[in-house]
Amino acid sequence: MAATPALAQEWPAKPLRMLVGSAPGGGTDAAARAVADKLGPALKTTVVVENKPGASNTLAPAEAVRANDGHSLVMGVSTAHAIAPYLIKLSYNNERDLVPVAYVGAVPNVLVVNKELGLNTVNDLVGLIRKQPGKVNFASSGAGSTQHIAGELFREAAHADITHVPYRGSAPALVDLMGGSIQMSFDTMSSVLPHIKAGKVKALAVASPRRSPQLPDVPTTAEAGLKDVEMSAWYGVYMPAATPKAVQDKVHGEVTRIVQMPDVKARLEAIGMEVQPMSQAQFQAFHNAENKRYAELIKRRDIRLD
Repeated sequence: MAATPALAQEWPAKPLRMLVGSAPGGGTDAAARAVADKLGPALKTTVVVENKPGASNTLAPAEAVRANDGHSLVMGVSTAHAIAPYLIKLSYNNERDLVPVAYVGAVPNVLVVNKELGLNTVNDLVGLIRKQPGKVNFASSGAGSTQHIAGELFREAAHADITHVPYRGSAPALVDLMGGSIQMSFDTMSSVLPHIKAGKVKALAVASPRRSPQLPDVPTTAEAGLKDVEMSAWYGVYMPAATPKAVQDKVHGEVTRIVQMPDVKARLEAIGMEVQPMSQAQFQAFHNAENKRYAELIKRRDIRLD
């Protein structure tokens, strides 16, 4: 019985890796670096952020599972841990090989439209789609992304005949949205907020249960009449399932403490994140519920990565 606490005290025995499934500069990378900068000193070691972009953010968890060394953490994102398992073949089992350890927070998606359309509400947008069935395009950062899935939720809720146009990332999608060849998108707050504030795109709704402090005057999708159209890119630290529980507890405690530090919280909020600490049990239940939600939607809408 005494061995478990002792193990946590002895760990880490070497520097840690914080694996990120996307390129530097994105929301997942920003969250990882905000946590890693404080986690290293807290654990009296070094935490090196390693970016492994590709395959819908799943190369990072695949590497952690392959290493299984007790010193590889993943800054997980919903794309990898709740959507991709139902769209692509993975080299690991999303439920068996990884464990949710510490929830960090969520960045909501925002329904934005080209400003030249002169739309001010979701009802205005739905009216435009009714008048021009099949002519309204919605952009995403790629098939299977949160932007894509949010668009599919909108399609269902509004009975909207819209066309999905996938891009390789948010940046080129936003260029075309602002240029007018794309009419709408459910982009992440971190990507689109500067363009909203600059008046380059129009925000119609935030796809979260509560209004965002970043856009307090913009209604939620539910307030705008879109039932069940909620979408956020959520983030949390995952570790291989074989990681001793004492180590999981230590990481959970430190990460949960770190994300509530005023300077770290401000850093995360700057990218549109709402910091929402959970117990590990709550994070596991949330992970399970999100997997169920996306699995059902992907099957129902017959969404594929073509």
